[in-house]
Amino acid sequence: MTVDRLILGRPVRGVAFDAAVSGLVAVFAVLGLLAEQGGLPAFAVGVAMAAALFFRRTHPSAVAVVVAALALAQVIVGWGPLGYDIGVLIALYSVVKYADRSRDGILAGIGAAIGVLLSALSWPGPSPWWAGALYYGLVTGAVWLVGLNVRTRRLYVLSLEERAATAEREREAESRAAVAEERTRIARELHDVVAHSMAVMIVQADGVRFTLDRDPATAREAAKVVADTGRQALEEMRRLVGVLREPSRPEPAAMADEPAHRRPALVELPALLDRFRAAGLRIDCGGAGSPVALPPGLELTVYRVVQESLTNALKHAGVGASVELTLDWAADAVAVRAVDDGRGRPVVRPAPSGGHGLVGMRERVGVYDGSLAAGPTLAGGWRVEARLPLPAATGTEEGSAAA
Repeated sequence: MTVDRLILGRPVRGVAFDAAVSGLVAVFAVLGLLAEQGGLPAFAVGVAMAAALFFRRTHPSAVAVVVAALALAQVIVGWGPLGYDIGVLIALYSVVKYADRSRDGILAGIGAAIGVLLSALSWPGPSPWWAGALYYGLVTGAVWLVGLNVRTRRLYVLSLEERAATAEREREAESRAAVAEERTRIARELHDVVAHSMAVMIVQADGVRFTLDRDPATAREAAKVVADTGRQALEEMRRLVGVLREPSRPEPAAMADEPAHRRPALVELPALLDRFRAAGLRIDCGGAGSPVALPPGLELTVYRVVQESLTNALKHAGVGASVELTLDWAADAVAVRAVDDGRGRPVVRPAPSGGHGLVGMRERVGVYDGSLAAGPTLAGGWRVEARLPLPAATGTEEGSAAA
């Protein structure tokens, strides 16, 4: 990151340029003194103009007033046009460009017109006064118009920068709102998971109490269920602590086909795929490995990733697009991959949605320390790949079943 050095609260480059402009006017004052044009009083006026012009950016209106007063004094004394009078044009340009109010530039133009008239009346030589007025008027008018054009372009650029900054702030606010809403939804769903686990533990514990003396084998099995369910509930609760919990908000309209607080499961994937096929997607579903039982929260995350991937395909690839959906089961992770060909037509009805697209998927996958990759394909479609690590207990159960 580049940091501009400041002098007197102003960037070094701007201060150096203004100093150069003031120095130029001072040089003209020195040359006038050497040419014996007005003597020391005229030289003092030129130096005062040069000093005032150093502040032309920060105080353009005040500088214009000072320079105009000095130029008026020069006309009254009768020194005639001198070299350092270029400072008048510089002050006029500066007030038109930098003044906070357009009114100051207009007043400066009127003052310049009066100054042109007074200078023309004191025009030296045999030429008529109107010739001097025409010459000074053309030069002064050109400088005023240039200043106005530069001011307009400057304000336009500033407005574009402000719009871009406002749009960026709005995008950040929308992104934060989407993340907060998705975290609220995840927290509510995980709360349901933990509540279910606790209810199972209570029922099994009551069973242990009543069967401990009459059927020790059944009691031991129930105690094992209590222990396993408790461990799973603690794991889900640990993940829940990392999710921001906010008051419940209305469900998105696209979720109206799902009852409130219902937790979808992977067994419902065929029904989900049928809904998307009815909406217009051509879905080819496959995968490798054998599915294993997942903790409820992780199972919900896999379901939502599939749902959002197909929703994005329907929204962006369109009706009639082909989607290749794969679920690969390994000993340590489950991978979801959805790739569309991007060759559909515009959507004619809303698609079922599970949240806020990639934002929601990243939040869900991140809760379980998974990874998500999404981006365009060379063929013109879009791909979504998510990998979710499996709990150690799941892999152990799978190994025991295989044995």
